Amino acid sequence: MEGVTEHLNSDAVQALASGEPQWLQNRRMDAWASYERTPMPTTRLEEWRYTNLDRKLKLDTLEPLGWIERSFSKETAPDRLVAEMEADHESSGHLVELDGSVAHVDLDPALASKGVVFMSLRTAVTEHPELLEEYLATSALPAERGKFQALNAALWTDGILLYVPRGVQLEHPIRVSRWLSESGKALFSRTLIVAEEGSQVSYVDEILSDDLDVQSLVSSAVEVFAKDNAQVQYVSLQRMGRGPFHLSQQRTIAGKDSTLDTLNVNMGATTARLDLNAQLVGSGANSDMLGLCFGEGDQHFDHNTSQDHVAPHAYSDLLYKGALDGKARSVFRGIIKVHKGAQQTDAYQTNRNLLLSETARADSLPNLEIEADDVRCSHGATVGQLDQDHLFYLMSRGMSREVAERLVVIGFLGEVLSKLPLGGVVAKLSRAIEEKLHG
Repeated sequence: MEGVTEHLNSDAVQALASGEPQWLQNRRMDAWASYERTPMPTTRLEEWRYTNLDRKLKLDTLEPLGWIERSFSKETAPDRLVAEMEADHESSGHLVELDGSVAHVDLDPALASKGVVFMSLRTAVTEHPELLEEYLATSALPAERGKFQALNAALWTDGILLYVPRGVQLEHPIRVSRWLSESGKALFSRTLIVAEEGSQVSYVDEILSDDLDVQSLVSSAVEVFAKDNAQVQYVSLQRMGRGPFHLSQQRTIAGKDSTLDTLNVNMGATTARLDLNAQLVGSGANSDMLGLCFGEGDQHFDHNTSQDHVAPHAYSDLLYKGALDGKARSVFRGIIKVHKGAQQTDAYQTNRNLLLSETARADSLPNLEIEADDVRCSHGATVGQLDQDHLFYLMSRGMSREVAERLVVIGFLGEVLSKLPLGGVVAKLSRAIEEKLHG
């Protein structure tokens, strides 16, 4: 039973399942069975070739971070968390998660009166079981999709449900602020977003922590459904301190004539792994997939993406960029897969990396798998050092080398941010990049 440890075992699953409805108990236990029979990924697998879990993740030392009832107040919350929340612009609703437990939720009453649901998953088990039974860990991220997908489906303790009814449009983003303070723990959280036909919503999820002296695992499973003609933006900002291993599994499912865009930002943690699958299941679906990482020291970022074109006449465009200093390393592995019958697919994939030191490293592996004959698909990747001509030009205008390098990096990463100008996100991340450049 590979991956079973003193703390991560069937007893932990049964403790979580106790008192839950039968369908959820069964789903947890089935997920645990799937976890037990699925081998742990190794570097012999193409998708994990550059991330050695034996070295990077110490599962046998981690204890599940259990749910406890928490409350949130600015007076007692960590200063950094409060500062980042206050830097946010207007919101339609806000949720705070502290060490894996939802501590606060608010939602514009006018939206609640229209049927918008925004709450803790634990609460939703009782208040909206029909939504969870239909969508949670079923067609998007079932346990059978992989070892860590199964582990999350078995051991999640809390998370977020956002449901937007047909035709309801949210003017301001939904904002989620997460904080991790516990060392040596394994945190399992899930997010479920369902946007019904003709609805519109933006969702910004930010996770923060100070540096941790002992490794913790943050496992996040995200399932996003955009029904026909819906418009959804999902943004993930990972800005934790050193110590955590961040493991994010995301799957988006875009219906007919829908738009489902994502932005994933990795700037924190010691190791961060993203598995993102964008599935376009309806004719006319659109998906822009944006990402950036900025690493220093020994940080390691691994991005594994797929643009999965099932329906004809769909469009996807991926742009991921990374800037790396010190001995930091990034891995990008992306595939555009066009299924039989998905004619007139329009899909693009670009990965660009900027190395700021001689010891930084970036590996880029874009791929195409096409089973239709009337398509437009392309991919490209670059890895390069700072352009000395650009630096010379800026320095000839009176800038120091340090200032010139900072401007080049901000401009390089800023291209990604400019494609999703969402309330306050660009300003917040630009400031975070500047802070990291200043050390």
